[in-house]
Amino acid sequence: MSWTQEEMNEVYAKVMQKATTDEEFRQELLENPKSAIERLTGEKLPDDYKIKVLENDPNYTATFVLPDLRNDLDIDDLENVAGGFADCYGEGANGCGNQVQGNQSKG
Repeated sequence: MSWTQEEMNEVYAKVMQKATTDEEFRQELLENPKSAIERLTGEKLPDDYKIKVLENDPNYTATFVLPDLRNDLDIDDLENVAGGFADCYGEGANGCGNQVQGNQSKG
């Protein structure tokens, strides 16, 4: 099964609403989130689909769920990157990067 982002948002809203009012569902969600969500939605999740549920801890003021780590290049990195095209066997070249000197043959 593959959900769109909109469908995932709808399931998330259903899970949050039910977990707010149903103690038994909440406990199942903490112990076996996949089973609880499958029961709520009536749809089987793929075997490799992993879900992590955290309960709000009153000992903390806030809980943060970090976004995926991105490996984007910053502007300084981009300035150090060279790109382009190398014609290694075209006119005036003898193998990649080796210019032919004088009247030598192109071999």
